[in-house]
Amino acid sequence: METLSLGNQQRVQLAAALVHEPDVLVLDEPFSGLDPVGVDVLAEVLRGQARDRGVPVVFSSHQLELVERICDEVVLIDRGRIVARGSIRELRAMRARNLWRIEVPAATDGWWEVVPGVSLAGRGDGAVVLELNGDADPQRILDLARAEGDVAAFGPVRPSLSELFREVIAE
Repeated sequence: METLSLGNQQRVQLAAALVHEPDVLVLDEPFSGLDPVGVDVLAEVLRGQARDRGVPVVFSSHQLELVERICDEVVLIDRGRIVARGSIRELRAMRARNLWRIEVPAATDGWWEVVPGVSLAGRGDGAVVLELNGDADPQRILDLARAEGDVAAFGPVRPSLSELFREVIAE
């Protein structure tokens, strides 16, 4: 098997495991070495095992974007210690901040400062990220943004699993 690429080694190992129709699949970094199409195919195989055969699939991965896309439940581990667990939605709710990204290319700086409970949380890509506290209403922010010019983007900011992981281990 040493002559196979890492991606093909992963495929062979998974096939060998599936031949025995296991009750549980436990995989270590199953997506490493796979190209994007290989990742999609393997993810669908694993979903199929879980969906069609009821086989729990447990795997470790450092590819958190992929984990976020395909997993129902996650456990975040830092230095051998569980630091958070739950669905992506639950993890986001535990770290909830009321953040909104607004892009208004023609806007003057600080246009949002007239609304109580609104503060600047960040800038980037021609947009601002505002944190709304208390009774601050996103609709009021949108109305003010429209008064500044054409709104190119407006919506809540949902932290990625990578961002959640960084926040959790920083504590």
